Amino acid sequence: MSKIKLLLDVIEDIRSLGNSLQILADELAGNELNEEQIHEEPQAEVTKPVKAEQPAEPKTISFEDLRAALANKARAGFTTEVKALIEKHGAAKLSDINPSEYEAVLAEAEVFGNA
Repeated sequence: MSKIKLLLDVIEDIRSLGNSLQILADELAGNELNEEQIHEEPQAEVTKPVKAEQPAEPKTISFEDLRAALANKARAGFTTEVKALIEKHGAAKLSDINPSEYEAVLAEAEVFGNA
């Protein structure tokens, strides 16, 4: 393996790690409770009207999210499955996949290693 190829592989791994860290940070930021909520006493008043839960907005999957997830699967030993999945969706490479199919591709990839 040439030094340039090795360097490119390291850079790709760093990008993937950065994407994963960004996803983790976003999830943690979304789940944080502020200190007031943690220490707040439960209210004795139970007669408040209950609001109907609104359905959560469907999370859109970005290309970077999909790339990071598939890179993790490939590093876990599922390179052949990842390539087959990309081809199954009519693409020669990941960037050729239609963005409307990202959610389906990710759902199929999540099964790798869980079966």
